[in-house]
Amino acid sequence: MNDIYENNMKFLPLLKFLERNKLIIISLIVFLVLVISYFVASNQITKKKNAEASIIYGSFLEEISSTNPDHSVLNNALNNLLEDYGSSGYTQIALMNKANLDAKNNNLEESLKNFERLVNITDGYSGNKIFNKIARVSASRIMFSEGRYDEALKMIEKFSSNSSNGYIHELTGDILFKQNKPDLAKAQYELASEKYDDENSKYIILMKIAVIGK
Repeated sequence: MNDIYENNMKFLPLLKFLERNKLIIISLIVFLVLVISYFVASNQITKKKNAEASIIYGSFLEEISSTNPDHSVLNNALNNLLEDYGSSGYTQIALMNKANLDAKNNNLEESLKNFERLVNITDGYSGNKIFNKIARVSASRIMFSEGRYDEALKMIEKFSSNSSNGYIHELTGDILFKQNKPDLAKAQYELASEKYDDENSKYIILMKIAVIGK
C-alpha cells in the first residue's frame, strides 16, 4: 500500500504541471498536427504537380527533338508549364531548350524573352544557381549583340567581381570596352586570362588587351 502511495506521489508534480498548462499543451499538440498535415499535403501536391508537368514536358521534348519542330506547339506547351508549374524543374529545362533553339534560329527577341523568364524563375536564395548563371550569361550575350551594353552589364554584374569563369570576365571586358572604359575592360581581360586554361583563349585575350593598349 505504501509503495502505491509513494508511486502516486512521484507523479503528482507532473500531474499538477499538466493541469496548470493543459491549454498550452493542447495548443502545441494541435499546432504540431497542423504543421505535419500541411507538410504531408504540400508534399503530395508537389508530387502531383511534378507528375503533371512531366507529361507536358514529355510532349514538349518530343516536339523539340523532331527534325522540324512546330514552334506553336512548343510555345503552347511552354505557356502551360509557365502558367501552372512555373517553379518546376521541367519548366526551367523547357525554357532553356526553347531559348537555345530560338537563338540557334536567330530569333533573338524570343530567345532573350525566355532567358529572362528563366532568370526570374531561378533568382533568389532558393533558386537554381546553375540555370540562373547560364541564363544571365546567355541573355547578356544577346543584349551585347544588340548594343544594349548597360543592360548586358547589369545582367552579369553579380558574377563580374568573383566569377571563376574566364568567359564571364571576357564578356564583361567586351561590354566595358564598348562603353569606352578601357581600364576597366583591361582589368576584366586580365582576370579572364588568369582563369582560362587553354592557350587559344589566352591568346585571344592578349589580342584584346593589345588593342586597348593602342
